[in-house]
Amino acid sequence: MARSAEKRGKEETKVAEKKVKATGKPAGGARGGITAPVTPSAELAEIVGKEDLPRSEVVKKMWDYIKKNDLQDAKDRRQINADDKLGKIFNKKSVSMFEMNKHLSAHLTAKKA
Repeated sequence: MARSAEKRGKEETKVAEKKVKATGKPAGGARGGITAPVTPSAELAEIVGKEDLPRSEVVKKMWDYIKKNDLQDAKDRRQINADDKLGKIFNKKSVSMFEMNKHLSAHLTAKKA
């Protein structure tokens, strides 16, 4: 039976993340940008840790933090209500899940090859 596209995508991401962690260099191919290692700012490091990691892993850790601390708005789950740590990143009390990546970009520095 054929694997689903979602499952294949997750497997490709895991392989690329392993390569990035092992070599410290961006993965090749179409997934290179999202798996390239980035360095979080001090404010973002309070949530995701200080080590360099792929942008996809930063987003995953952000969602883990948001869900663990029940920061999604009860009425509109697309809205994220900032606590003290997220307030330093978002500079707002609430952002939409679609805005989150824009705010994260300001707190991530790409490693130079």
